Amino acid sequence: MSLLNILILIAAALVIRLVFPGKLRRWAMLVASVLAIYWLQPALPIRQMDFWFPTATLGLVFLSWGLTADKEQLSNRHNWLAAGLSIGTVILIALTRFVSLEGFVSPSRPPQFYLVAIALMGFLGLTCLLVRFFKAKTAILSLGLLGILLLFIVLKNPLLSIFSSIGLRRLMSQDPALAQATDLGWLGFSYVAFRLIHTLVDRINGRLKGVKLGEYLVYTIFFPAYMAGPLDRLQRFRKDLDNPAPLQATELQQSGKRLATGLFRKFILADSLALIAISATNASQVSHTGWLWLMLVAYSFQLFLDFAGYTDIAIGIGLLLGFTLPENFNQPYLKPNLTLFWNNWHMTLTQWFRGYLFNPLTRALRKDRKLPAPLIIFITQMSTMVVIGLWHGITSNFIIWGAWHGLGLFIHNRWSNFAAPKVATMTEAKPWLGTMFTISGVLLTFLFVSLGWVWFTLPTTGLAVQTFSKLFGLGV
Repeated sequence: MSLLNILILIAAALVIRLVFPGKLRRWAMLVASVLAIYWLQPALPIRQMDFWFPTATLGLVFLSWGLTADKEQLSNRHNWLAAGLSIGTVILIALTRFVSLEGFVSPSRPPQFYLVAIALMGFLGLTCLLVRFFKAKTAILSLGLLGILLLFIVLKNPLLSIFSSIGLRRLMSQDPALAQATDLGWLGFSYVAFRLIHTLVDRINGRLKGVKLGEYLVYTIFFPAYMAGPLDRLQRFRKDLDNPAPLQATELQQSGKRLATGLFRKFILADSLALIAISATNASQVSHTGWLWLMLVAYSFQLFLDFAGYTDIAIGIGLLLGFTLPENFNQPYLKPNLTLFWNNWHMTLTQWFRGYLFNPLTRALRKDRKLPAPLIIFITQMSTMVVIGLWHGITSNFIIWGAWHGLGLFIHNRWSNFAAPKVATMTEAKPWLGTMFTISGVLLTFLFVSLGWVWFTLPTTGLAVQTFSKLFGLGV
């Protein structure tokens, strides 16, 4: 997302908050969010997919809402208004095909209008059928979860992405030989998938009651957090949505500080560090160990500043709209152990996996009393971190990166149980030792995390192993 994009989103948030009072604000946010998912979607090499991917996002949101809604929702005028506004906005975008506004909202010329109309009516009709005839039951909701996960696997697995690209290129009368895994650049899908899975699982567990379509749409495609989070719970999000207070001076001040911080982190610090950060190109070319360590450290800070900067920007824009989005980072590189690092790095993602994978898996394993506690801890931590790795991409390097952190968390857990009483006794007698332990813990944790980024950022296992050899003077 460019600086111009961000400035336009900031201006849009201000206009919505100042011009649309009370409950009108949610409708303005709905329209703005629909426009944003088309406008932010980058151009793609497969013809018209930069229009169809945002349309598919809306379709998934409609269908997921249909799976969770009771049939009484069909008679609610609020839901029909939300459907009409979102579908009407897409129709207006599609009509730019006839007025030479290519790139004004969507990156390329929209498809034939009748195809768009068929797709939209298909999504709406199927949603109505789900609400009317399929009561929100565990089996139906589970099928919805499975569908989202299968789509996620296709997009995140390079081989499946290439096969999908070949099929789409043939459909669009393009050369299938040019297919690449990067052709399916569906912007925002990962974060939308998390929000949809959260609502479906909470509906299964009885933690989510009836939600109106407008609320569901604004929550899932909320434009400040659409691209990079932070993740939020629908239950918490609705509290801000239902409290459309006027813009206060304190909110404006807080928002300005977060936006200034985010812009500085992203466009000054992170983009400058990106010039020397480790990458596939320079990792294979640089042979000097010292320079490689410098590039690795630069990447560690560049990744943090880039991501934290986007989070600051999202939180700042959210404040302009009256939403207090959750924090995502809390000085993670200053934490003295790996557990605290993960409790403070991409916190909303960590909390999501803790709530929907780690805790349920732990409870399930504890039912079998034959399993020793250390084995349960190993299985749950390793499984959770490997799945987090797979969320970034279904490749060997992301699996290794997840296992790297899973093993690190398990070792830290076992070491803490063994050493914590002894360390407490030592630091009580000699307080300065506590400071030394903290400093050394921060340095070791940063080293461990930074080395893990080698697996994260490099595309192949061979190149990662070669880079490790160079880092430790074995491949120079």
